[in-house]
Amino acid sequence: MNSSVEKAEVLLEALPYIQKFRNALILIKFGGSAMEDPALVRSTMRDVVLMECIGFKPIVVHGGGKAISAELRRQNIPVKFVNGLRYTCERTIKVVDEVLHQVVNRELVELGRAAGGQMASLSGKNILRAEPTRSKNPETGELEDVGFVGEVVGVDTARIIDALNAGLIPVITPLGTGPDGQVYNINADVAACQIAAALHVRKLVFMSDVPGIMEDPADENTVIPTICTVDLPGLIQRKVLSGGMLPKVASCVKALEAGINKVHLIDGRRTHSLLLEIFTDRGIGTQIVRPDSVL
Repeated sequence: MNSSVEKAEVLLEALPYIQKFRNALILIKFGGSAMEDPALVRSTMRDVVLMECIGFKPIVVHGGGKAISAELRRQNIPVKFVNGLRYTCERTIKVVDEVLHQVVNRELVELGRAAGGQMASLSGKNILRAEPTRSKNPETGELEDVGFVGEVVGVDTARIIDALNAGLIPVITPLGTGPDGQVYNINADVAACQIAAALHVRKLVFMSDVPGIMEDPADENTVIPTICTVDLPGLIQRKVLSGGMLPKVASCVKALEAGINKVHLIDGRRTHSLLLEIFTDRGIGTQIVRPDSVL
């Protein structure tokens, strides 16, 4: 088969997905190692712009942990984690705020515009209502202080909806604001799930450092294409799911319970993984669905 025919076949395979998800809200959580490779970041934002051009309504929520850690080291601010959560002191929250808005978000927006997209830089501080949280020690069960780390107690979707109605692609930082105006660091996965649930998006896609959920966590060739939520407890019992994947999957389940149809876990380190997962029959990652979802 010559290359021209192959290109046509690719477009034809994508056609039913383009038709099915036209005008659909799709939230993409972008983070992890994929954000460390400039070429991958540029490629991903171009893919997001393509999605908008063919009729989807993409929304990006991004992380920025590595960039934040680098700046903290540069300023000689100790990096401390409590039960997996970054302890966020008064100096740290200022760095988090600055890096997420002035470095990470700005770069993603500029790359989107360079690809021809109409972008909207949105601060989570104006969208996520937050309260301080504490971390539960898995060994003692005690709640431990984590500083200015927040849990989301409400989502104001108005700015996002306004941007979408104006034909813009929202790019959102994972920060929240308390009733007293205090800024809180919000886990980007949690921020993405809360925003996705509030907007009732059709799809929520996590782009991270792993290919998906693997039957054998040591073998990337054992990715499970589709998992129903009722099967997750068994996977946890068999240790297929463990470690850092557990809180991510827990966030996925909460999003599905809030009404989202599907959640996708894909490898953001792979070029065009977003397009391959959404526009091809097989996909490349894992989709998690409710029992009542139509596959």
